[in-house]
Amino acid sequence: MPEKAFIALGSNIQPEHYLPRAIVQLEGLGRILAVSNAYQSRAIAAEPQPDYINAAIVFETTLSPLELRERLRQIEAELDRVRTADKYAARTIDMDIALYGSLILGHPLLQIPDEQIYQRPHLAVTLAECDPDFVHPQTGERLSAIAERLHDPALLTLRDDLDLTAGLNSPTGAAGS
Repeated sequence: MPEKAFIALGSNIQPEHYLPRAIVQLEGLGRILAVSNAYQSRAIAAEPQPDYINAAIVFETTLSPLELRERLRQIEAELDRVRTADKYAARTIDMDIALYGSLILGHPLLQIPDEQIYQRPHLAVTLAECDPDFVHPQTGERLSAIAERLHDPALLTLRDDLDLTAGLNSPTGAAGS
Protein backbone atom coordinates (compact mmCIF):
# COMPACT_ATOMS: atom_id res chain seq x y z
CA MET A 1 0.00 0.00 0.00
CA PRO A 2 1.54 3.36 -0.98
CA GLU A 3 2.40 5.81 1.78
CA LYS A 4 2.88 9.59 1.67
CA ALA A 5 6.55 10.48 2.03
CA PHE A 6 7.61 14.08 2.62
CA ILE A 7 11.15 14.78 1.46
CA ALA A 8 13.08 17.92 2.41
CA LEU A 9 15.63 19.06 -0.18
CA GLY A 10 18.45 21.57 0.02
CA SER A 11 21.46 22.69 -1.97
CA ASN A 12 24.03 25.46 -1.78
CA ILE A 13 26.23 24.35 -4.66
CA GLN A 14 24.54 25.12 -7.99
CA PRO A 15 21.03 24.68 -6.52
CA GLU A 16 19.34 25.82 -9.73
CA HIS A 17 20.95 22.77 -11.38
CA TYR A 18 20.79 20.13 -8.64
CA LEU A 19 17.36 20.68 -7.08
CA PRO A 20 15.33 20.10 -10.28
CA ARG A 21 17.52 17.10 -11.13
CA ALA A 22 16.90 15.60 -7.68
CA ILE A 23 13.15 16.03 -8.06
CA VAL A 24 13.22 14.31 -11.45
CA GLN A 25 15.11 11.41 -9.83
CA LEU A 26 12.53 11.24 -7.02
CA GLU A 27 9.78 10.88 -9.61
CA GLY A 28 11.19 7.40 -10.22
CA LEU A 29 10.47 6.39 -6.61
CA GLY A 30 6.74 7.09 -6.60
CA ARG A 31 3.95 9.38 -7.73
CA ILE A 32 4.72 13.02 -6.92
CA LEU A 33 1.72 14.75 -5.36
CA ALA A 34 3.16 18.23 -4.73
CA VAL A 35 6.35 20.26 -4.97
CA SER A 36 6.88 23.33 -2.80
CA ASN A 37 8.30 26.62 -3.90
CA ALA A 38 12.04 27.19 -3.46
CA TYR A 39 13.23 29.32 -0.54
CA GLN A 40 16.63 30.81 0.20
CA SER A 41 18.05 30.68 3.73
CA ARG A 42 21.42 31.23 5.33
CA ALA A 43 23.74 28.28 5.71
CA ILE A 44 24.22 26.94 9.23
CA ALA A 45 27.99 26.50 9.36
CA ALA A 46 31.09 27.58 11.23
CA GLU A 47 32.77 28.69 8.00
CA PRO A 48 31.13 31.13 5.56
CA GLN A 49 29.40 29.44 2.65
CA PRO A 50 26.70 30.24 0.11
CA ASP A 51 23.05 30.42 1.15
CA TYR A 52 20.91 27.32 0.76
CA ILE A 53 17.96 26.90 -1.52
CA ASN A 54 15.42 24.61 0.14
CA ALA A 55 12.24 22.91 -1.03
CA ALA A 56 10.10 19.88 -0.26
CA ILE A 57 8.08 17.32 -2.14
CA VAL A 58 5.43 14.84 -1.13
CA PHE A 59 4.93 11.65 -3.07
CA GLU A 60 3.38 8.25 -2.70
CA THR A 61 5.81 5.36 -2.46
CA THR A 62 5.77 1.66 -1.69
CA LEU A 63 9.35 1.75 -0.41
CA SER A 64 9.81 1.26 3.32
CA PRO A 65 11.36 4.21 5.19
CA LEU A 66 14.78 2.53 5.38
CA GLU A 67 14.65 1.52 1.71
CA LEU A 68 13.68 5.08 0.83
CA ARG A 69 16.54 6.49 2.92
CA GLU A 70 18.99 4.22 1.10
CA ARG A 71 17.61 5.24 -2.28
CA LEU A 72 17.88 8.95 -1.33
CA ARG A 73 21.56 8.41 -0.46
CA GLN A 74 22.12 6.75 -3.84
CA ILE A 75 20.51 9.68 -5.66
CA GLU A 76 22.61 12.14 -3.64
CA ALA A 77 25.78 10.27 -4.69
CA GLU A 78 24.65 10.28 -8.34
CA LEU A 79 24.20 14.06 -8.02
CA ASP A 80 27.77 14.59 -6.80
CA ARG A 81 27.03 14.75 -3.06
CA VAL A 82 30.19 14.20 -1.02
CA ARG A 83 29.59 13.36 2.63
CA THR A 84 32.20 14.55 5.12
CA ALA A 85 32.53 14.58 8.89
CA ASP A 86 31.20 18.17 8.81
CA LYS A 87 27.43 17.77 8.83
CA TYR A 88 27.10 21.45 7.82
CA ALA A 89 29.45 21.27 4.82
CA ALA A 90 28.33 22.80 1.52
CA ARG A 91 26.59 20.29 -0.72
CA THR A 92 25.16 19.79 -4.17
CA ILE A 93 22.07 18.11 -2.75
CA ASP A 94 20.70 17.02 0.59
CA MET A 95 17.53 14.94 0.83
CA ASP A 96 15.92 13.80 4.06
CA ILE A 97 12.68 12.04 4.94
CA ALA A 98 10.81 14.56 7.08
CA LEU A 99 7.54 12.65 7.41
CA TYR A 100 6.34 9.23 6.29
CA GLY A 101 2.58 9.10 6.68
CA SER A 102 1.65 8.94 10.35
CA LEU A 103 4.68 6.79 11.18
CA ILE A 104 6.77 7.57 14.25
CA LEU A 105 10.15 5.86 13.94
CA GLY A 106 13.18 5.96 16.22
CA HIS A 107 15.88 4.00 14.40
CA PRO A 108 19.66 4.53 14.68
CA LEU A 109 19.74 5.53 10.99
CA LEU A 110 16.46 7.39 10.75
CA GLN A 111 14.20 9.52 12.95
CA ILE A 112 10.68 10.15 11.67
CA PRO A 113 9.20 12.72 11.98
CA ASP A 114 12.26 14.90 11.55
CA GLU A 115 12.58 16.77 14.86
CA GLN A 116 13.81 19.89 13.05
CA ILE A 117 10.34 20.54 11.61
CA TYR A 118 9.74 22.56 14.81
CA GLN A 119 13.05 24.40 14.63
CA ARG A 120 13.77 25.25 11.00
CA PRO A 121 11.48 27.59 9.04
CA HIS A 122 12.75 26.19 5.72
CA LEU A 123 11.41 22.77 6.70
CA ALA A 124 8.10 23.85 8.19
CA VAL A 125 7.19 26.25 5.38
CA THR A 126 8.10 23.98 2.47
CA LEU A 127 6.41 20.92 3.99
CA ALA A 128 3.26 22.94 4.70
CA GLU A 129 3.15 24.15 1.10
CA CYS A 130 3.03 20.52 -0.04
CA ASP A 131 0.15 19.54 2.27
CA PRO A 132 -1.01 22.27 4.68
CA ASP A 133 -3.68 20.09 6.31
CA PHE A 134 -1.40 17.14 6.99
CA VAL A 135 -1.40 16.41 10.72
CA HIS A 136 1.93 15.97 12.49
CA PRO A 137 1.77 12.45 13.98
CA GLN A 138 3.32 13.39 17.32
CA THR A 139 1.53 16.62 18.15
CA GLY A 140 -1.68 16.55 16.15
CA GLU A 141 -0.85 20.00 14.72
CA ARG A 142 -1.47 20.81 11.08
CA LEU A 143 1.68 21.57 9.09
CA SER A 144 0.22 24.99 8.20
CA ALA A 145 0.05 25.93 11.90
CA ILE A 146 3.69 24.93 12.46
CA ALA A 147 4.77 26.90 9.38
CA GLU A 148 2.80 29.96 10.40
CA ARG A 149 4.49 29.98 13.80
CA LEU A 150 8.02 29.63 12.37
CA HIS A 151 7.85 31.62 9.13
CA ASP A 152 10.07 34.69 9.32
CA PRO A 153 10.55 36.52 6.00
CA ALA A 154 13.88 37.84 7.31
CA LEU A 155 15.18 34.25 7.47
CA LEU A 156 13.44 32.77 4.46
CA THR A 157 13.18 34.36 1.00
CA LEU A 158 10.85 33.00 -1.67
CA ARG A 159 12.77 32.20 -4.87
CA ASP A 160 9.98 32.16 -7.43
CA ASP A 161 12.60 32.54 -10.18
CA LEU A 162 13.51 28.84 -9.80
CA ASP A 163 11.34 26.24 -11.54
CA LEU A 164 11.81 23.06 -9.56
CA THR A 165 9.39 21.06 -11.68
CA ALA A 166 11.31 21.46 -14.95
CA GLY A 167 11.73 18.04 -16.48
CA LEU A 168 8.99 16.25 -14.55
CA ASN A 169 6.78 13.92 -16.54
CA SER A 170 3.68 14.57 -14.46
CA PRO A 171 2.07 18.02 -14.39
CA THR A 172 2.75 18.79 -10.71
CA GLY A 173 3.73 22.16 -9.43
CA ALA A 174 4.12 24.13 -6.26
CA ALA A 175 1.23 23.63 -3.90
CA GLY A 176 -1.23 26.43 -4.17
CA SER A 177 -0.28 27.24 -7.77
